Amino acid sequence: MSDKTPVDFWFDPLCPWAWMTSRWVLEVEKVRDIEVRWHVMSLAVLNEDKLDELPAEYREMLEIKAWGPVRVVIAAQEEHGSEVLGDFYTALGTRIHNQGEGPGRETVAAALQDAGLPDSLMEHWDGTPYEPQLRASHKEGIDKVGQEVGTPVIAVPGADGEQLAFFGPVVTPAPQGEEAAKLWDGTLAVASVPGFYEIKRTRTKGPDFSNL
Repeated sequence: MSDKTPVDFWFDPLCPWAWMTSRWVLEVEKVRDIEVRWHVMSLAVLNEDKLDELPAEYREMLEIKAWGPVRVVIAAQEEHGSEVLGDFYTALGTRIHNQGEGPGRETVAAALQDAGLPDSLMEHWDGTPYEPQLRASHKEGIDKVGQEVGTPVIAVPGADGEQLAFFGPVVTPAPQGEEAAKLWDGTLAVASVPGFYEIKRTRTKGPDFSNL
């Protein structure tokens, strides 16, 4: 058993902001006594009941690009254990976001090899018997924060024994070292205040992958 504080992190590999936040949390893991546990959630599942309300480009992305990667991720979890998700997510995110390869079939297949996972997991790309597990994992994360947010979701043990969960933070570039620790401490501080819901400002640029 680890004495480190468990940090549950739900991600969809398509989301560039979740990717940035995940790299920040891994940096926090170096400077705070935490241990990240990875879980899959799905933007396709999150938005499946409101596709008609979405911009055409985003709707097309969800319908065409979003399902395959999360199916392969949940299959990796179910067949090889949740402990493989961290390395697989790193391999996926590096190729999809840092290297700009996008979330296509070839990219995911290459990421499986990078993570030392079998090519046979690609058999789940077009459909998987693990869809109930995918939906259950997604529901576990999103139920902690509500349907009006997206990915990532982070949950940590609260001081009262109840889990403290929040969406984000959305940050770019991913802070390093003590800056990462400062953001972590501040995020936990505001999220722990009863009745606190949101702090936000307008984004002026897209995710910056230059330091990853």
